[in-house]
Amino acid sequence: MPIVKCPTCKKETEYIGNEFRPFCSERCKLIDFGDWADENFRLPTQDTALSEEDLEELEKALTEKRIRI
Repeated sequence: MPIVKCPTCKKETEYIGNEFRPFCSERCKLIDFGDWADENFRLPTQDTALSEEDLEELEKALTEKRIRI
């Protein structure tokens, strides 16, 4: 049977037949879920502000789309 390391605690656990896979337990699964909910696993982004020109283009595109519908 394949053995994998739990992403949370690094304990080795069987993959097949494990209802919490890839985690070793419900506890580790909930810890990981909590980290996602707390946004600890964010992807880095670069904030960019929209210019007036960008906003006008978006408004125009939305207006055209509403007219076609």
